[in-house]
Amino acid sequence: MCGIFGIFNHKYASNLVYLGLHALQHRGQESSGIAATDGTKIVSHKAMGLVSEVYTGEIIKKLIGTSAIGHVRYSTAGTTNLSNAQPLVVEYAHGFLAIAHNGNIINASILRQKLESKGSIFQSTSDSEIIIHLMAISKKKSTVERLIDALKRVNGSYALLILTSSELIATRDPYGIRPLVLGRLKDSYVVSSETCAFDLIGAQYEREIEPGEILSITAEGEVSIYPFKKVEPRNCIFEYIYFARPDSIVFGRSVYVVRKALGTELAKETHVDADMVVPIPDSGIGAALGYAQEVKLPFELGLIRNHYVGRTFIEPEERIRHFGVKLKLNPVCEAVKGKRIIVIDDSIVRATTGRKVIKMLRDCGAKEIHFRVSSPPVTHPCFYGIDTPTRKELIASSHDLKEIRKYMGTDTLEYLSVEGMRRALMRVGGSNSYVFCDACFTGKYPIKFPSQMTLEEVESIASRRVLSRKKEPLIIGIKRS
Repeated sequence: MCGIFGIFNHKYASNLVYLGLHALQHRGQESSGIAATDGTKIVSHKAMGLVSEVYTGEIIKKLIGTSAIGHVRYSTAGTTNLSNAQPLVVEYAHGFLAIAHNGNIINASILRQKLESKGSIFQSTSDSEIIIHLMAISKKKSTVERLIDALKRVNGSYALLILTSSELIATRDPYGIRPLVLGRLKDSYVVSSETCAFDLIGAQYEREIEPGEILSITAEGEVSIYPFKKVEPRNCIFEYIYFARPDSIVFGRSVYVVRKALGTELAKETHVDADMVVPIPDSGIGAALGYAQEVKLPFELGLIRNHYVGRTFIEPEERIRHFGVKLKLNPVCEAVKGKRIIVIDDSIVRATTGRKVIKMLRDCGAKEIHFRVSSPPVTHPCFYGIDTPTRKELIASSHDLKEIRKYMGTDTLEYLSVEGMRRALMRVGGSNSYVFCDACFTGKYPIKFPSQMTLEEVESIASRRVLSRKKEPLIIGIKRS
């Protein structure tokens, strides 16, 4: 995941983008960047690290302009270094252009090989740069037309912001996998990955950028076009389960309300006799509240999170992920000692966090630990913007429930069913329609792979990308009986 934020027509554009990126920091912690324009040129600043570390007052003052876009990065394509930080800023035959991308281009390697064979020179390993090269070779006249030309050759997920000297363009892929929303701040237009960023700057949420929509914002106003073949939307279900902030509205639903509904369904399907319900904070809190209310058990904060530590699942280095669990979470021994506790987490991807949490709770004297997960087992890799690129990294892909329970060290372990997850989403949405991508649970991918590539070949490319970031093996010490 990444976070993108943009604003058009505001004298403090860079300041507001800086604040917007603060609100979206949970979506990416590797690097941050802002590009701004005053109508004659684009200036930018990018650096590795958190938003609060990257920018000073002096840097913001240099980002002069009335329109700006920003990006917080968590890599799913390309190595972790400054050359891949966004927004990517270029000068080409048609002027200056900056791009911020959230998503993942499946056919990036194929397109890159073709472009390089025709003389294109790449400055990064990011799949986002491919869109710029495709726009550069387009013969179309306007920026929007060149973007359409480029995106018709792209296969994958994207939420994009493009900034020129006179225009801000926002677009989502036809399946609407990644979120993007539009707001207003008096006479200014604001675009963000999540609505929580609007709340911080006092902007009014207006609507989602629709799947397949290209929204062009200029001094004359806004124009929407829909140049792609219409398909049934497939919003990313993992936005609700883990990524988005609970105070955001994503895909038209409150993230907080959805997480409580998932917890309610989990309780109906998997309840066990116990003394209390304990969430793994922060993304497990909503589901734990829904669970506790459904079964009328006390909700207790048996684990306290240090909010000065980043999200362990999002950290790109496996060594950091292991070390970060103890930095991030600490048990309240007085609350759990001698108790039968139900621990609620939003998901199990690699099982590294859950295993360490259970050991900490055991060390505190918990009598019984029943682990409950408010989503189904993650059995398939995501190629649309989540850092689970190969099946061997997913514990539920190669181990059954009994083996995972033994590895984690919990008394019992149960997941929410796929049907229960879907019931929760439809109940909150108030309709019978289910418009979500749940390929990570079902293996049913809405966006087809390039015709010349199999799932194994796509995984192989992803695996090489993972190795370039020097990750360590994820699952060790599990033996089949």
